Amino acid sequence: MVMSQPALDPRENSLDDVVESILGSYRELGGINHIEGANLPSRQSVERIISELESLIFPGFEAEEALALEGMRYTIGERVVSVSRLLVPEVEKSIQYACRVRKDCQRHEDCRGEAEEIVRALLEGIPEIRRKVNRDVLAAFRGDPAARSQEEVILSYPGVEAILIHRIAHELWIRDVAMIPRMMSEYIHGVTGIDIHPGAVIGDSFFIDHGTGVVVGETALIGDNVKLYQGVTLGALSVQKELANKKRHPTIEDEVTIYAGATILGGRTVVGRGSIIGGNVWLTESVPPNSRIYHYPSQVRQARADDPEAWDGGL
Repeated sequence: MVMSQPALDPRENSLDDVVESILGSYRELGGINHIEGANLPSRQSVERIISELESLIFPGFEAEEALALEGMRYTIGERVVSVSRLLVPEVEKSIQYACRVRKDCQRHEDCRGEAEEIVRALLEGIPEIRRKVNRDVLAAFRGDPAARSQEEVILSYPGVEAILIHRIAHELWIRDVAMIPRMMSEYIHGVTGIDIHPGAVIGDSFFIDHGTGVVVGETALIGDNVKLYQGVTLGALSVQKELANKKRHPTIEDEVTIYAGATILGGRTVVGRGSIIGGNVWLTESVPPNSRIYHYPSQVRQARADDPEAWDGGL
C-alpha cells in the first residue's frame, strides 16, 4: 500500500524557496555534522560527563539524597561505568575527527581501543586529581577571609569549579584529545565567567578569587600557590596564526598574587616568585622575584557629587 503525502498548506508552499536556499548553503558551505565524515562529540554528552566527573571528585555534593558509607563502593562503581560509557564514544569521535583533519588515519587504526585506553587513564588519575583539587579548595579557604568552611568553598566558589574542570580537561588535552577538553572549558566558562584554556599548565594550590573575567591562555605556565583576582588576563602579545605552536602566554612562578584587572602578556614574560602585581597593571616584560608592580593613576581628583563646578572640564 502506497501512503500518500499529506497535502501542504498553501501558506507553507510559499516557503519552498527558503528551504531550497538553506539547502543550497549546505551544499556550498558544508559544515553538516553526522553527514560529512566522522561525527563530532556531543555537547549534551560532554555536559553529562562533566556532571558525573564532578560527582566522582566530590561525591554527595551534587546529590539531594544522603550517601551511605557502606553503599559507596556500589555508587562509585556505577558512576565510573557511567563515565566510561559516556566518554569512550565521545573520545573516539574526537580521535576520528582529528584523524580526518590531520590526514593521518594510519595512526588511529583502532580508534575505539585508543579511546578506551585514554578514558581508563583519566579514571585511574581521579585520586590524584582529587588531591590537587582538595589543595585548591584549601587555598581558597585560607586565602579568603569570607570563607567559613571548605564545604562552602566547594559548593559556592566559581574559581574552584573552574579549576576542577580544568584539571580534568588538561588530562585529556595532554593525551591529544583536543576537542572535548575545549568543549569542557567553554562550558565551564559559560557557567563561571572564567576562561582557562585546557592546555595551560597550573600548579598546586591555585585560587581564583571572585573569578569573573579571568582569562588564562593555552601556553600559560602557573606555579604553586598562585592567587588571581577577577578580570586578570594571562594572554598573548600576538594572535598571528603562524605562532600557534609557540609559547605565547606568560609564566607565573610560585607564590605570586595578581590583583583585579591586571593584564600580563607574552610568552617571554615571566613574573618572578613571590611577586605581587597590582590592580589594572599592564605588563609585557618580565619582573624579578619578589617584585611589587603597581599602577598609579596620573591624576586623582576628589569632589562632592553635588558640586557641578568641581567636575567641569575634568572628563
